Amino acid sequence: MKEELIFETDNFTIDLADLSTPMYLTDVYVNRTIEVNETTNDLVYSNQFEDEPFIVFLVILKCLIMLFIILAAIFGNLLVIVSVMRHRKLRVITNYFVVSLALADMLVAIWAMCFNFSVELTNGEWLFGYFMCDVWNSLDVYFSSASILHLCCISVDRYYAIVQPLDYPLIMTTAKLGIMLAVVWSCPALVSFLPIFMGWYTTEAHLNFRKRFPNVCSFTVNKVYAVVSSSVSFWIPGVIMLYMYYRIYMEADRQERMLYR
Repeated sequence: MKEELIFETDNFTIDLADLSTPMYLTDVYVNRTIEVNETTNDLVYSNQFEDEPFIVFLVILKCLIMLFIILAAIFGNLLVIVSVMRHRKLRVITNYFVVSLALADMLVAIWAMCFNFSVELTNGEWLFGYFMCDVWNSLDVYFSSASILHLCCISVDRYYAIVQPLDYPLIMTTAKLGIMLAVVWSCPALVSFLPIFMGWYTTEAHLNFRKRFPNVCSFTVNKVYAVVSSSVSFWIPGVIMLYMYYRIYMEADRQERMLYR
């Protein structure tokens, strides 16, 4: 059950509801404490584990699973990149999108998932400071958004290849490939690095909370950022993909009916 805790000190109020909500596998075996340092007047947030042997087992199991996922993501996507680069026949427009997508997914594993691995390992404690928390959140949003935009570009490429095959070589040129990839890699920065480092993505209360608790890297967004970010990163690309694949399905169905006339 979610409990709400309001903490006040030195005319500063924070809502610690998020900290009392189980977010990690080992949360139910943790006692969280919040203390005030009388010398610096800072708030100290700490975890105390119960049932040590079982918690060690859970931590080891969690680490092994996450490590396997990270390594699989890195080497799996690296294999895709190497395969296309080594075989000339695979160097077609569509596969360049696939290579770029594999690179984005591999960077998600390296930058975002590795930081998340450390957070899971410490049961939610952030070890890298305030600035690196912004870096982690920015990279996570950036590469995740880039991956979805790559899928959108692949759907557009497949649409022209199947629905307009005669015009495909004229439409999907190397120049347009470069423009599309440039857009795919630059647009996510507008909803990741810029608003996160400028503090536009969240509320003033959450920014104050993070300054008070530098060892807690939370990501709480305001309504405006949630709408804009989800639109750019999910809804707009999602609608485009649905439309493109619907048109591809209709064209494939039309051609199949023509074959059996």
